[in-house]
Amino acid sequence: MAEDVIQVEVVYALADRQELLRLAFPRGTNARDAALRSGMDVRFPGVDLATCPLGIFGKALPRPEERVLEEGDRLEIYRPLIADPKEVRKQRAAKAAQARAGERDA
Repeated sequence: MAEDVIQVEVVYALADRQELLRLAFPRGTNARDAALRSGMDVRFPGVDLATCPLGIFGKALPRPEERVLEEGDRLEIYRPLIADPKEVRKQRAAKAAQARAGERDA
């Protein structure tokens, strides 16, 4: 019977709080189903486990519904991005260029 169950870590974090749960799932459970069964939405109201991005050990899963979990996996529930990282870097570079130009003019 124990062979039909796998142990998986499920993690979710906000800037000020994080949870790591060690849970047992039936062998053959996919990443999305495990996230839905984890109960993280109760601990973190507002997280949409049905659509949020998921990953395993830091690697994003393009199709979490197809990825079957394995013993010892660490399923990570990601928060949606608030801003595009590329756009933020562009804005930061533009601001730094303006600051340098201002220093030369002074």
